[in-house]
Amino acid sequence: MQSSLVLKSKLKSGISIFSTVGQLAAEYNAINLWQGAPGFVPDQVLVESAFQAIRDGLNQYAPMPGLLSLRQALAAKTAKLYGAQYDPNTEITITAGGLEAVYAAITALVHPGDEVIYFDPGFECYQPTIQLQGATAIPIKIPLDTMRIDWNLVRAAITARTRMIIINTPHNPSGAVFDRHDIENLISVTRGTDIVVLSDEVYEHMVYDGKVHQSMARYPELAERSVIVFSLGKTFHVTGWRVGYCVAPAEITKEIRMIHQYLVYSAPAPFQVALAAALADETNYLNLTDFYQKKRDLLIDSLSESALKVQPCASGFFLLADFRAVSDRSDRDFVLDLLRRKRVGTIPLSHFYSDGADTGMIRLSFCQPDEVLREGGRLLSQRDL
Repeated sequence: MQSSLVLKSKLKSGISIFSTVGQLAAEYNAINLWQGAPGFVPDQVLVESAFQAIRDGLNQYAPMPGLLSLRQALAAKTAKLYGAQYDPNTEITITAGGLEAVYAAITALVHPGDEVIYFDPGFECYQPTIQLQGATAIPIKIPLDTMRIDWNLVRAAITARTRMIIINTPHNPSGAVFDRHDIENLISVTRGTDIVVLSDEVYEHMVYDGKVHQSMARYPELAERSVIVFSLGKTFHVTGWRVGYCVAPAEITKEIRMIHQYLVYSAPAPFQVALAAALADETNYLNLTDFYQKKRDLLIDSLSESALKVQPCASGFFLLADFRAVSDRSDRDFVLDLLRRKRVGTIPLSHFYSDGADTGMIRLSFCQPDEVLREGGRLLSQRDL
């Protein structure tokens, strides 16, 4: 059916490369090194807990801010890990995944004419969400040779209209993490301003090689101006359950909840029950560092004979690999060619840049079963890459 309506698109992004790669990956039965969703079965006690909640009749709307039992469990977790006291009644909100929390925070706090600083490469939702508010997105590129933010560039970018700075640590897609130098600079550039920090920390439990996750919740001067976003879906290998949360001071949380109630109203009730119970055993999330570090190391080892140059990775689900030694094609063309010839799905790094900048690099996911990582590494190590 064709429509005669004249439509004006609010966004110009078109079909995401994730959709393109997903369709081709299914067509070629490709090895999944592209998707940031755990490729293994979640804990069966957690799954049975969700089924039991359904059988017990918890099939209607949860309270708008989320089940109190889950918010209380998260308040206790945050206090123990980061020393921050958040009131479960007024300062913690359960959302339909971390993405909804990011969208609700930006929508609630950013207004037409505002400016929002964020960093490239970065998660794809930041720029379009900023633009939908009638605000100006100000991307600052992170040098890929150092993976470090140039804070002098941040200082130069701040104006009287700067309303928000979005940070992502641990970082997708680079795997970089904030250190005390970054924290000190963030405190310095926001001190005495009305700038809100939106801190995307969904990979908080995947930090490797003895490094420590520098959550904004650890630092009172940042916590008082920060919305911190987390993902229970990623933490418990159930991204399809769409349960995340954000913590923020009460006056900020009030604004976010006003948007949240009109987006989804509440996250799925039976899954909240199951996750609240699972949080009682802290090994469910504290063991993730060792679990994923072994997978990272397995994929790196599987690529040891490859012509791809793997970049260091301190956190998260992903490795970056430079392919310029074997091809001068664009990263998008290289990714599509890998799918067709090698049956391996990856993501071009250019997708994570606001300007689509071609870097000659691809992103590989290691949140997959060991056999998938070995086979992906084998195929990417063949001489005719």
